[in-house]
Amino acid sequence: MDTRETVIAQALAFFDAGHFRDRLAELVAIPSTMQEPAHEKDVWHYLDGAIRPWLESMGFTVRVHPNPQPASGPILTAERMEDPSRPTVLTYGHGDTVRGLDDQWDAGLEPWKLIEMGDRWYGRGTADNKGQHALNLTALEKVIAARNGKLGFNLKMVLETSEELGSPGLRAFVAANAEKLAADVLIASDGPRVDATIPTVTAGTRGTWHCDLVLDLRPGGVHSGNWGGMIVDPAIVLAHAIGAICDRNGKILVRDWLPRNGLPAQVRGALAGLELPSEASATIDPNWGEPGFSAAEKVFGWTSFIVLAMVAGKPENPVNAVAPSARAHCQIRYTVDSDVAGFEDALRRHLDAMGFPEVQIENPGIRMPASRTDLDNPWMKWTVASMERTLGKHVQVIPNSGGGLPGDVFVDFLRVPLIWIPHRYNGCKQHGPNEHFLIAPAREGLAAYTGIWWDLGEKTPPK
Repeated sequence: MDTRETVIAQALAFFDAGHFRDRLAELVAIPSTMQEPAHEKDVWHYLDGAIRPWLESMGFTVRVHPNPQPASGPILTAERMEDPSRPTVLTYGHGDTVRGLDDQWDAGLEPWKLIEMGDRWYGRGTADNKGQHALNLTALEKVIAARNGKLGFNLKMVLETSEELGSPGLRAFVAANAEKLAADVLIASDGPRVDATIPTVTAGTRGTWHCDLVLDLRPGGVHSGNWGGMIVDPAIVLAHAIGAICDRNGKILVRDWLPRNGLPAQVRGALAGLELPSEASATIDPNWGEPGFSAAEKVFGWTSFIVLAMVAGKPENPVNAVAPSARAHCQIRYTVDSDVAGFEDALRRHLDAMGFPEVQIENPGIRMPASRTDLDNPWMKWTVASMERTLGKHVQVIPNSGGGLPGDVFVDFLRVPLIWIPHRYNGCKQHGPNEHFLIAPAREGLAAYTGIWWDLGEKTPPK
């Protein structure tokens, strides 16, 4: 049997020889996006034609299930049960991508073909999420081979194909299959590192709450010359209402949206001294958001309010009329420390108090709940120690990523701690043209996961 060091070296040799790149190229070539109904067959092919045989070759029992939610992609489950006395790990990924946006990629690039340029692999799904779960499965494959067909622990997998639609059906599926999916911990990869060069472990995600703010005053528009100046303009009133929610510098004025007891000490401690990088497409504005907070505290520990879309009239074809209505679609990113159940009532009270009773709140609700595992959880400490032993460098733990993932589903029905180990970075353009995977963090992620899978087969993991 090989040693820990030799199996990690074997995994890296496989990577350096281009074999992982070639494997990922085959996965990227499958246009598995559920955002375009014409590609539903490709989504099924990704699971049945690409992932199933790979997992079966590693000794997994695999099933591909129709999604309980109509018009949503299938869900693959797999398991390798060796010894019920050993830990059982659940891993997760998603094989669907956002749409290709074929005509928007730079010259020489295309969504459904992996193209290597410099330190990057370009292609749809390279970073989100094909490259990430393919790395983890490749590491697993190397450990099984090194242990002569054994793992030394039990492993289950959920691979969905509707994450880019908001994971419809996943909650119902996990609830209905909770006994079959029972595990001690979830260890999976999605989301970004805090920095491309910093190995990261994330204990959860911020949630998203949405609503429409609407001011609908009259059946139709009226002439701006004959009526302008003596009739209410809903766009102006709505703009002032939004200004009453968040000040000029992004500070949230609806204080009941914020974490109930301020920034928890555990969160503040985990983020102390963490510097976040700006990316080519976005620069951190130090004066935006909650005063006195670092950028890391704002995005990983606090609430943010965003106007995702706002319209009055027809911007693409303006006419000389006072619009009859105005609408803004708004989003709150929040942590588990906030009272999300009270968001709508808090907003209604605030708008009324600020003089905007006519502004209506429509379609309020959670799109993706927040989640967080206690940072002192033994599985968290064990995973970080394994990664630091492999990589020989500090691993940054963050309480939750700024974005959303369906971790809450696994917490609610399986009661597992969440260990997210992302391999991509914020600048990977995962939802736009030119999506790419940085090669160096991918290589590092393969080494880290090979060490984790190996260590799980030893006698040290917590139960």
